[in-house]
Amino acid sequence: MAEMKFDLLILGGGPAGYNAAERAAEGGLKTAVFEERALGGVCLNEGCIPTKTLLYSAKILDYAHHGDAYGVTVTGASIDHAKVVARKDKVVKKLVSGVGAKMRGAGVTVVSASARITGKTSSGFTVEADGKTYEGAKILVCTGSEAAMPPIPGLKESYSASFAVTNREILDLTTAPKRLAVIGGGVIGLEMASYFNSIGSEVTVVEMLDKIAGPTEKDISAILQKSYEKRGVKFLLGAKVTAVEGKPGAGVVRYEKDGKTVELPCDLALISVGRRARTAGIGLDAVGVQLNRGAVVTDERGRTSVPGIWAAGDVNGKLMLAHTAYREGEVAVSDMLGKADRVDYRSIPSVIYTNPEVASVGETVESAKAAGIDAAEFTLPLQYSGRYVAENENGDGIVKIVYGKQHREILGVHMIGSYASEIIYGAAAMVAKKQRIEDVEKLVFPHPTVCEAIREAMFHIS
Repeated sequence: MAEMKFDLLILGGGPAGYNAAERAAEGGLKTAVFEERALGGVCLNEGCIPTKTLLYSAKILDYAHHGDAYGVTVTGASIDHAKVVARKDKVVKKLVSGVGAKMRGAGVTVVSASARITGKTSSGFTVEADGKTYEGAKILVCTGSEAAMPPIPGLKESYSASFAVTNREILDLTTAPKRLAVIGGGVIGLEMASYFNSIGSEVTVVEMLDKIAGPTEKDISAILQKSYEKRGVKFLLGAKVTAVEGKPGAGVVRYEKDGKTVELPCDLALISVGRRARTAGIGLDAVGVQLNRGAVVTDERGRTSVPGIWAAGDVNGKLMLAHTAYREGEVAVSDMLGKADRVDYRSIPSVIYTNPEVASVGETVESAKAAGIDAAEFTLPLQYSGRYVAENENGDGIVKIVYGKQHREILGVHMIGSYASEIIYGAAAMVAKKQRIEDVEKLVFPHPTVCEAIREAMFHIS
């Protein structure tokens, strides 16, 4: 017999889960959220928020070290990494508490335990958690993702010995490594490379591809790499890691490059080769939910292959971004409530919170052409922005506009430079609304701002 009956049972209390829970409760659904760890998920506890807290401290230190270029001399600037981590913990605790208060305010039941779907009933589904059975008419799966651990010889042993770490463990270190090897040049690896480089670690990024930052537009990626290299970060591109061995303070990462096997001595190795959906052990097989490469298959409304079960966030393996998870959870709830809604994946922005920041939305010219769209691109240096020049000595930031040749609609916007993360939402609206170059020319941008470079670029497109 079910312990309690609900309209909606949500597995996972991360961005997709807790946001959807609030929306569902507002819509009149009696809702329960199951979370085995802390509310907020990976994003709040060991991802988005902790990393940004560290990166902000590093940015302040960078400003102090390079103040001379702006007429400001700071003597003896240093960083206390342990204090930075302590502040990170305080920020996380405050925000996790805020999510809990939000759940209580919405009347959502929070169960602090892992949950597993156990079967179907005549009116819905059953879920077991902490020895109790819950019944729900609908289920939303939001179990998120975890760091991928590739089958590299010695990696499991090195992880057990705390020589190889993931984003979870590295954020809790109170002592910075002297030599850090970052395996994987994606977003997580680059943000951590940026932080530890700023506070004095010798950082080397080992990436199997011939460019960093994954799907980031190629010119943006090149500028970002150049910026890192100026700061002393080393990159080994086209390098395949073949072994990881050691213990904290004494280890090696072996890699193959150009037909040769090379050893990279280091004190710590960060594994950041991507993330995988967390679908094991939650009972999806008990009800027949379809998976693809370990991720839950969903449509643009969040529906799975089983009527009455939706999924949102990293668990669907589409765009593993917290803001995507928010939107997917909202859309799933809308569908449950009979409201027409869908996720427009085409206009979801992405950001790398390094210094300089990288932000992009929509198509690159290559992806547009691959999709059969006759597209072109135009690049404008951010030097066209007075504010950018005033605040960035020798800055080499750019904004790149991708547009359709036939209708001159904005297909994509890609930026590297100050405030890019705060500017990109406006570009996302342009892409979502399929605005034309002529439409953006008529918008009034504030002056002096970095964002007005976007409008300036429109007037330079022939």
